[in-house]
Amino acid sequence: MKNLIITISLIISITSCKDQTQKKPDTNTFEPNWSSLQHYETPEWFRDAKFGIWAHWGPQCQPESGDWYGRHMYSQGHWQYNSHIKQYGHPSKFGFKDVINEWKAEKWNPEKLVALYKRAGARYFFAMGNHHDNLDLWDSKYQKWNSVAVGPKKDILTGWKQAAKNNGLPFGVSIHSSHAWRWYETSQMSDSEGKYKGIPYDGTLTKEDGIGQWWEGLDPQNLYAQNHDLSTNSEDLNSIMEQWDWNHGSSIPTKEYCTNFYNRTIDMIDQFQPDLIYFDDTALPLWPFSNVGLDIAAHYYNSNMKQHQGKLEAVLFGKILSDQQKECMVWDVERGAPNDIQDKPWQTCTCIGAWHYDREIYNSNSYKSAKTVTQMLVDIVSKNGNLLLSIPIRGDGSIDEHELKIVEDITKWMDINSECIYDTRPWHIYGEGPKTERSNPLKEQGFNEEQGIPYTDKDVRFTKKGDALFAIIMELPENNIPIKIKSLSTKNPYLQINNRNVQLLGGDIKSFNFSSDGLIIELTENQKLIAPLVFKIQ
Repeated sequence: MKNLIITISLIISITSCKDQTQKKPDTNTFEPNWSSLQHYETPEWFRDAKFGIWAHWGPQCQPESGDWYGRHMYSQGHWQYNSHIKQYGHPSKFGFKDVINEWKAEKWNPEKLVALYKRAGARYFFAMGNHHDNLDLWDSKYQKWNSVAVGPKKDILTGWKQAAKNNGLPFGVSIHSSHAWRWYETSQMSDSEGKYKGIPYDGTLTKEDGIGQWWEGLDPQNLYAQNHDLSTNSEDLNSIMEQWDWNHGSSIPTKEYCTNFYNRTIDMIDQFQPDLIYFDDTALPLWPFSNVGLDIAAHYYNSNMKQHQGKLEAVLFGKILSDQQKECMVWDVERGAPNDIQDKPWQTCTCIGAWHYDREIYNSNSYKSAKTVTQMLVDIVSKNGNLLLSIPIRGDGSIDEHELKIVEDITKWMDINSECIYDTRPWHIYGEGPKTERSNPLKEQGFNEEQGIPYTDKDVRFTKKGDALFAIIMELPENNIPIKIKSLSTKNPYLQINNRNVQLLGGDIKSFNFSSDGLIIELTENQKLIAPLVFKIQ
């Protein structure tokens, strides 16, 4: 009987979240269903752009303790809980709402940062609109917990968009807040031992509790959204991973929650008209129990077409997509890449450090190097993908000197070699070498970028543009040993050998020879070269 009651309750909850939106798309070009969205085609500008930079920045950067701080600070024994206790006090007294109040963004200069990223080669710029912490980073009509009303008292998205416009870059917004319902469940809990045992954290507070507090007049439940029962195994921090698609015992959001998410996201689209939108969701937000993600996608495509005289120039990203869903939007792979060329354009999103600023990564200087970033970029582009790279930002709105050096080094490489990146398409194979033979298979949404072995001078990637073929050697050869590219042999039917010229971008070649064993290249000695090396064959 208990299981029957749970099942009936789930059905009622799921039903209540469907068909709750009333606003219709501006045109009938796209309808809110997968069959209609399958008419989507990725715009050529995105296919040509290849490289974007992302400001994955919000109040969780303020403590400088890394990603998912707003969830883990409520888990006794977790290192971020311990960090919170040390920095702010107990989360029953000083919760994430109070961390938001600490965030002032006093050194934020969006124009300076976006100009820096454009100089580094970014062809589009992304800003975060909200994270799982549920704070909207614009003057939101449907979320009183927003960056204009609290925290920095600034319209973050407006500042980023103006900077992107001033620098001639397409503007993207990432939306992550659909998961606040499940993500914040830790804030309902309490310590299991010690001085504060059994005392609830602040995730259960209500508007009435704010009388006399700095947040008087605001309802913490509009931020935490925790007026509901916990999901199955919610006390296990990792259980959220298998429930990310709202299955396996996840608590199901109410109709009101779904409607609020829809209204906030449509408000963002209508205010900012972004060129790209990233959803941190399996397929679309709140899918499959709700249609709001489909409603938002249709509205976004239709409104974008209206702005561009009937031509769709929008790019919408989703994760863990079926083959049908890959027809409807662009597949995003988090911190990883597929093992071969993809028929449709796709994107990797990754970061040189933690998704939110982490002081320990700075202290240990353990960011990804510029060489690692450019190697990833080359590999991704060879497989028909784009790279969206996050540079972590401190709570005050600045980047540190280690990050600045990395961005400057990326700039140096792009100044020489960007010809093999922009406007290119894959060759008939993406590459050769040890990495192609021992690659780490892609699982679920990504997380395979650490392939287990470093690149060598035997690892090669290919791109093409017009009559030019680019062969990119991922690492510098040792002791000036000749480079051999096996795939470029005289036996290869995809390569016309006659009258071919080989050029090293940013350097000199002593000799080259196409043979039945491959292309053999000798480099001029005593050159200062930057890996990856790019050879242009045309």
